[in-house]
Amino acid sequence: MGTAELATSVRVSIRCGDEAVAEDLEWSSVPLGLLRTARPWRTFRWHQGQKHYSGTYWSSTLRDHVIYESRLELGRLLFADFAPEVRHIVAQPFLLKRDL
Repeated sequence: MGTAELATSVRVSIRCGDEAVAEDLEWSSVPLGLLRTARPWRTFRWHQGQKHYSGTYWSSTLRDHVIYESRLELGRLLFADFAPEVRHIVAQPFLLKRDL
């Protein structure tokens, strides 16, 4: 399966800023504007004794909190926040599904 075929077999669902959900869009046809207004697909859960470290990070790029579910995700947020070319950050903006 080639890269183009793989990209068309991937579907994405996005929770928009107005709480509407755009579901099963082809990945290759999703407009960037829709991703920019996306709300987190999942909210993080926290409980005492959990095995991963979720939390919120104050982003200077957004001047708002961004959620993360792991230290790896936090590390990526830090890289994005300090990169001068990054203009916007969205935490977990979509759900990817592959057509079988």
